[in-house]
Amino acid sequence: MKNIDDVIIELDRVVQECYKNNSRLGYFAILYRQVTIRVKDGILKGEFDDNPRMVTLDIIFAKRFIDAYDDYKIGKPVSSSWKISFDTALSSRHIVLQHLLLGINAHINLDLGIAAAETMDGKNLKDIRNDFDKINAILYELVNGVKNNIGKVSPLFRLLIRFAQGRDDLLVNFSIRTARDGAWKFAEEYFLSQDRPGSIHLRDQVIAGLGESLSHPGKRLSRILRLISFAEWRSVSRTMDQLDSITKAAH
Repeated sequence: MKNIDDVIIELDRVVQECYKNNSRLGYFAILYRQVTIRVKDGILKGEFDDNPRMVTLDIIFAKRFIDAYDDYKIGKPVSSSWKISFDTALSSRHIVLQHLLLGINAHINLDLGIAAAETMDGKNLKDIRNDFDKINAILYELVNGVKNNIGKVSPLFRLLIRFAQGRDDLLVNFSIRTARDGAWKFAEEYFLSQDRPGSIHLRDQVIAGLGESLSHPGKRLSRILRLISFAEWRSVSRTMDQLDSITKAAH
């Protein structure tokens, strides 16, 4: 991939494969494709501090997801964080929001810090912080738009919000802002690390643990999620169509 249009073409491929195969991996792919389109628009409008550098960051960042997706399809090892997300997509017991958050968890909490550090190799990492935050702001806006309209594919979603009142549950209280701050801290550690593979491995284990909590949030909440999932559309392709409409509207 040499530019953002190439990234979008690859994400289109992933979405179409998931649509054809009725794969829930397409839920996150649709959201991420819209994030990438929004980043492209921002670059064309000159919204970032360094637009050519943002292209480099976007390519490195997207490649981590696309490579993980392709490797998983053919049975090659992937990071534990992505494996949890991909394995969960095989199950019909999880709600759409879980699939989206599992993808965000792996991609922001693990991949973004790596992409930022590698983009800035030989330079001052702090120079990219503002654009790093802007990517997360774009994701935050789109996810909020999806949450506000997710009732179109998850009619009982409000049960989850009602259940969560006064509770400290990761699934409901997952914070992109908190993920952003943790991802930046990891970017700093990875940037300075003398053992980058080891640094990735340690971080991956932590983020995989968060993924497990998102996928299996406890017996009581899991029962409520099962009820919510029963009310969601059974058709993966139909859900993908609706998510596509929701993310475009949020954009």
